[in-house]
Amino acid sequence: MKQWIGLVLFPLLFILSGCEDMIEVEQESFVIAIGMDQTDQDGIYQFTFQIANPNMANYGQDGGESESDEIITVQGSDIRTAKDKADAIVTKKVSLDHTAIFVISEELARSEEFLRIIQPASRTTHMRHDIQIIVSKEKAELFLNNNNPSLEQKPYKYFQYKIEQTSEAGIIPDADLHRFLQITEGDADLFLAIYATTIHEEEEEEKEDQYIAGELLQRGGNDTQFLGSAVFKEGIMIDILTGQETRLANLLDKTIELDELLTTYQDPINPEYYISGNYIQNSEPKIDIEYDAERNHATIDVTVFFEFEILAMPSLVNYADNEKYRKILIRELEDYTTQLTEKFIKKTQEEYKGEPFYWSLFIRKHFKDVPSYEKADWMNHIYPNADINIKFKLTRLQFGKTLTDTNLDEVRD
Repeated sequence: MKQWIGLVLFPLLFILSGCEDMIEVEQESFVIAIGMDQTDQDGIYQFTFQIANPNMANYGQDGGESESDEIITVQGSDIRTAKDKADAIVTKKVSLDHTAIFVISEELARSEEFLRIIQPASRTTHMRHDIQIIVSKEKAELFLNNNNPSLEQKPYKYFQYKIEQTSEAGIIPDADLHRFLQITEGDADLFLAIYATTIHEEEEEEKEDQYIAGELLQRGGNDTQFLGSAVFKEGIMIDILTGQETRLANLLDKTIELDELLTTYQDPINPEYYISGNYIQNSEPKIDIEYDAERNHATIDVTVFFEFEILAMPSLVNYADNEKYRKILIRELEDYTTQLTEKFIKKTQEEYKGEPFYWSLFIRKHFKDVPSYEKADWMNHIYPNADINIKFKLTRLQFGKTLTDTNLDEVRD
C-alpha cells in the first residue's frame, strides 16, 4: 500500500516544483499605456510605452524625488516586436499584463493600417481585453508626454479615475478592445472610441457637451481633455462625435449600463438660463423592430423611459408649485431630447450609413441563418433606409432637497 502511494505522489514532485520561469514583481516594468503613431516607413510604426514606477505605488515609500513614470518611444512592426526593443532599453523586463490604455493618433486611426496594428493585441495572453481605446488629436507620443496630472501621482490611477468620471457624465463611450474587435468583425455596427487631446483651440464656448476634446475653454490644470468619441466603420475612423452626440448614443445602446448622467436643458419659461440636473435611466430602452423581408425594409420603434432630478435652476422659476409651469417643463424635457435624438439618428443614416447603438442584435432574429442576414446588409441598406420612431417619456420629475428657491425680490426689497 505504501509503495502504491509513493508511486502516485512521486511524479507530483516534478509538477509542483515548476517555479523556474517565475518573475518577481520588482523585476518587472509595468506598462500602463501604449501610444501608437505612423512613421514614414511602410509597415513600421512608432510605439510609446508609459511605464509606472512601482516605488510610487504608495506615497512616501520612495524615499527620494523619483518620477512617477517613465515614457520611452521605439519603432516596430507590431506591439510585440516594439515591446522586445523596449526590453533592451529599460532596466527591468517590460510587462504588458497591466496595460489599461491604448492611445492611437487620429492620423493612424483614419488610415487602413489601424486594424493591422491593433489585431495582434488580441492574440497574446499577456494583454487584457478590457483595454480602453483612446484616439488623440495629436500624435500619441505627444499626448502621453503632455499629459501631466498634478493632483495624481499614480498615472495608472489617473486614467482609471478620468475615464470613470467622464463616463458618468456620458460624454465618452465604453471603448474597450474586446468591444472594438467584436463590432468590427461583426461588420454591422459602428464602434465609438474615446476622443482626447492636450491641444486646445481658442473658441467661444456655448454648452459643455456640444463640443469635442480641445474645444473647452480652460485656464490652469492638466491640459488633457476627454470629450466626445471617434467613430469607426469597418475598422477605420470616419468622424468625431461631440459629447452630446456621444451621450445620445449611450442612451440608445442596451449593451451599456447607465446610472445617472449630469446634463443641462434650456429653461422653457426663462430661456436666458439653463436647468441642470441628473438624467436617470433605470430601465433599458424599449426597441421594437418590424422587418418586411420582401421589401428588405425595417420599421424601428424606440421608447426611452427616464427620470430627471433638478440640481440647479438659476432662473428661480417656481416649477414645483406651479402645475402649468411644471407641465411645460416636462414637455420641454421630453421634446428637446427627442428632437436631438432624431437629428442625430438622421445623421447616422445619411452620413455614416450605420449606427453606433448595437441595434443589429435585434434584427437578426428575423433571419433564418447568417448568410441571409449578411445578404440583407443591415449596415449599408436596412438601417440607412429604415423608418425610425423615437420617443422619450419622463416618468418622474424630482426637485432635489428643496422644492422652491429664494425669492430675490424679497431679498433685495
